[in-house]
Amino acid sequence: MKARHECQPIRHTLPPHEILGREGLERLHKASSRILSELGVEFQDEEALEILRAHGARVENGIARFEPRLVEEWVARAPRQFVQRARNPRHDVTLGGGQTIFAPVYGPPFVLDLEGRRRSSTLEDFQNFVRLASRTPVIHHTGGAIVEPTDLPVETRHLDMLLNLIRLSDKPFMGSVTSPGHAADSVAMAEILFGKDGIRERPALLALINANSPRRFDGRMLGALKVYARARQAVVITPFLLQGAMSPVTLAGALAQQNAEVLAGIVLTQMIEPGAPAVYGSFLTTIDFRSGQPIFGSPESQVGTLASAQLARHHGLPFRGGGAFTSSKLPDAQAAAESVMSLLPALTSHASFVLHAAGWLENGLVASYEKFALDCEILEAMHHWSRGLDLCDDALAMDSITEVPPGGQHLETEHTLRHFRKGFRGTGLFDYASFESWSKEGGLDARARAGSRIRELLRDDQPPPLDRATEKELASFVTRRKESPG
Repeated sequence: MKARHECQPIRHTLPPHEILGREGLERLHKASSRILSELGVEFQDEEALEILRAHGARVENGIARFEPRLVEEWVARAPRQFVQRARNPRHDVTLGGGQTIFAPVYGPPFVLDLEGRRRSSTLEDFQNFVRLASRTPVIHHTGGAIVEPTDLPVETRHLDMLLNLIRLSDKPFMGSVTSPGHAADSVAMAEILFGKDGIRERPALLALINANSPRRFDGRMLGALKVYARARQAVVITPFLLQGAMSPVTLAGALAQQNAEVLAGIVLTQMIEPGAPAVYGSFLTTIDFRSGQPIFGSPESQVGTLASAQLARHHGLPFRGGGAFTSSKLPDAQAAAESVMSLLPALTSHASFVLHAAGWLENGLVASYEKFALDCEILEAMHHWSRGLDLCDDALAMDSITEVPPGGQHLETEHTLRHFRKGFRGTGLFDYASFESWSKEGGLDARARAGSRIRELLRDDQPPPLDRATEKELASFVTRRKESPG
């Protein structure tokens, strides 16, 4: 968690982990093709149904069915990778093409604050998390609804959120999907910032479009999808699957259903605007059948991430999956273990976009300040891990090995002096001191150190500069829309 300008996405040097063999991939593909052609997907929007019918889908009673060749034809029109522009061009990000982009938690109505209180989130919390995302180099994308500011009216809070995403960070951000009108506001504000032609040439918004599983897209999400597709802004088509409730209980069945739902959404996107950027999204997990509660950080969801990424690559699409998921109520050992286990498959599968990469707690109901800092520590380690092994002559260090006799030490060799400052990852929030030194410094645990780091970052943060005329135009737009919402 260093200076803002050091932000760099992960560029993978290692091959992706593939969990499916050719036969397994083909079985999943055939199952999802059967779902699409025989059972179909419901679209609760008449215009969407007309678009699908006009382009060759079989539509009856609100259900669209797709022949495999039709799906293949239209999915192929989506770009394999695309650049999302940022207010600061140095922070533009590429989705697809072997890079991984991290974004913070999205959507919690509660926060766990630095005093240990679980409470409703506010606009001040939203602003704080935007500032943290802006300041933190391992967070490459500001995200969107990092928390819900419940102290603002539902009808207009998206305007304040968008304005603060633009003012307080110069990294890419997400648009609102809570209604077609809110999506249109997002596009209008992006046009003020970058120009109408500018955002069509290179998208400025990323929008999370969820399927209402099983096999349904509701009118609200379809309305937002149409707005973004027509403006050539990027959509992340993501079913939300709880195995045994919103999908089959078995992982293979859940993956087949997910694949069908994603492809149906991407087909519609391309029929609306061929070549509009689209991302294959995965968000699946299990439930506890005793309580009915979702389980985040489960091994099934982690295997699902690996398989989903492979399906996305099969279709030539950027992939969104993984996150620092946990069901824990506190940033404790359970939270750490589940988060690391959920992030690793996203990293090893070369996920293009990892939403919820920092701050997620309590099944996504809570955003934790301290866990945000601790998750970023994990993300920084993953940046180092992803670089693989350097085998150049200098890294092999034959000069140092030659210089040191048997039983000697390498602490003072020229090679060590040349490399020790950058040879290893820094200690950051984790403690590596002796017990005596740790005790002398106050005996703080990781959560306490994380809280201190968050306070320091928020105290010292200065928002990146924004052109005054642009800021004034954005503020005027927000004021006008608040006076006539709808």
